[in-house]
Amino acid sequence: MPKSLLEQLPEIVANGRKTAERILESLESRQRVRLQTREVVLPARDTAAQDWITQQRRADQREVFAPGQTSLLDNPQATLGATHAEASWTNRLIYGDNLLAMAALLAGDEYTPSLRGKVDLIYIDPPFDSKADYRTKVTLPGVELEQRPTVIEQFAYSDTWSDGTTSYLAMITPRLILMRELLADTGSIYVHLDWHVGHYVKLVMDEVFGKDQFFNEIIWHYPDKLQGNILGLPKNHDNIFAYRKTKNATWNGVKISLEGARKINRRVWNPETKKLDTARDEFGRVIYDSYTEKNADDVWQIAQAEVTKNPNNTGYNTEKPETLLERIIQASSNEGALVADFNGGSGTTAAVAEKLNRRWITTDLGKPACMIMRKRLIDLEAKPFLYQAIGDYQVEAARVAMGRDFRIGDLSQIVLSLYGALPLPPDVNPQRNLGQISGLDWGGQRGKKTLVLADSPNKLTGAATLKKALAQRDNLLGGWDRVVVLGWNFELDIGQTITALNDDRLEVLVIPPDLLDRLKKKGGVDKMRGQVRFSSLQYLTIHPPVRVPSTVQPGQETLTVKLKNYVLLSPEAINLDDANRTKLQAVANSDPLALIEYWAVDPDYDGQVFRSVWQDYRGNTANDADPLRVVPQAHLTLPAQSGPRRVCVRAVDVFGFEAEVVVTVGAGV
Repeated sequence: MPKSLLEQLPEIVANGRKTAERILESLESRQRVRLQTREVVLPARDTAAQDWITQQRRADQREVFAPGQTSLLDNPQATLGATHAEASWTNRLIYGDNLLAMAALLAGDEYTPSLRGKVDLIYIDPPFDSKADYRTKVTLPGVELEQRPTVIEQFAYSDTWSDGTTSYLAMITPRLILMRELLADTGSIYVHLDWHVGHYVKLVMDEVFGKDQFFNEIIWHYPDKLQGNILGLPKNHDNIFAYRKTKNATWNGVKISLEGARKINRRVWNPETKKLDTARDEFGRVIYDSYTEKNADDVWQIAQAEVTKNPNNTGYNTEKPETLLERIIQASSNEGALVADFNGGSGTTAAVAEKLNRRWITTDLGKPACMIMRKRLIDLEAKPFLYQAIGDYQVEAARVAMGRDFRIGDLSQIVLSLYGALPLPPDVNPQRNLGQISGLDWGGQRGKKTLVLADSPNKLTGAATLKKALAQRDNLLGGWDRVVVLGWNFELDIGQTITALNDDRLEVLVIPPDLLDRLKKKGGVDKMRGQVRFSSLQYLTIHPPVRVPSTVQPGQETLTVKLKNYVLLSPEAINLDDANRTKLQAVANSDPLALIEYWAVDPDYDGQVFRSVWQDYRGNTANDADPLRVVPQAHLTLPAQSGPRRVCVRAVDVFGFEAEVVVTVGAGV
């Protein structure tokens, strides 16, 4: 007879501790997880933001993180020296598995001090184990697509778990342990769930944080959302479990505003009757006190309709009201505190923390969620923040799927096998990343010999890799008819590199980013053979940018950047059914720029960190009246400079894929 869930709980918690301990033990190793900064986002169109860029570049410092320091926007003259203590904090949005993100935050690196014991407040709104399957709706001009989540994104927000609640608890336990490691001694954590799995998670939290550190179960009651239930009462509330790290946790209480002032009789002590009496003035009239707020209890009645009424409503499936987060953040943190949300979703936590003058970190594994958060924070004109990703994500996923001792060559062999290539002999293939295919019908001819190179997941496939592949095609074992390069991660200007090489016997394909997750779920290479699609790259093109000295503002110049074309990553790689894929292909053929969700410009790209000083995104009707398209042209007014500018343009499409163009623009006339 199988064990009940309660009988399995001790083992689940024990295994979760082992997972967390392995991560904590690896923090000092050379293989520790790192974060890569993909973009420095500067939403505010003001002088302080420009000062931020100038100061950062003068210091030649790529990433600025140190906790507990003031922002450069508050102190533009702050020194950005090499030591962590002198650096200033920058908020960050992180794309990737929150387990790996927390590992990177705990580890720190040469730019990032460890955040162990530095986070003042954590709020998470994880999936509820409700068996819901949230699909992403993508609205394009004249058509609406329904995209099924990838295996990676299912893990993030699909509430579908292979072993039900058991695997859900196995997922969340090590994450809660790492969250405790991040919390300051004065910190608190709020975990937002509902009846599906909430009280099982509370048992886990009792083990992780200590039963004595539990201080409230908050009931969020949403009276406007009546869910029919003919066999019982409507389920109209969620549960939020609140724990302290220690008894010294910050607590400011929660006040609730009242609709209009309330009156209450003033009571005074009567020494003669030794009782409280109603206070009266000299004419015998009752004295009243008025008040406009009261102390909250643990039942919060906040209408979910506050989300839809909010003009900044993102439309995200599980978006929460800002009022809910305002109460939590104000109750358990002070201004300047560091607030973290490791299931960022629509970005409510980060947005409210920004408004309440708190520092913040937010993460999500779903690309749609990260795009929604980035747009929301830009629209809010937030202080500059970092958009980061997990470094070597596939390597970390491989360690999970294949063990910590796996070798890159093992992974390359798997990729080659799934592509249908046989490995070359070891004497000419020491890295075990080369394979061959013979007898293909390619280009209308049979019998062609194809060399296949599976690039490493811990590097960016770019010009150097492609040139090496071409040399191997022409010289290795007497030469080959063509070469195929399979890559995990690419330099963002890879499209330009391929165009410049202009070699029709070179093909570059993308290894599915969720390949390792699929292998783990499906049960191995043999079951996956013939089911893996290696897709072509997407790329962006622009018209030649134009620089013109300003005729209005002396010492300034205008830079005009105009989009030209966007070619989508092969629609075969996107998780759509045939009908939706046909609709997508029609839009891609007729209106390719309509696929761009967001684009940004760095007018002085240093080749390492992209700093977006201008952005536009779909739905930003401040730039135009079309909510389904970005504006195709950007006009930037910049301090004039005599030499050339290296301009970088980065675009993200509606599916979260990124592309980049870098061009050098000479001085204007």
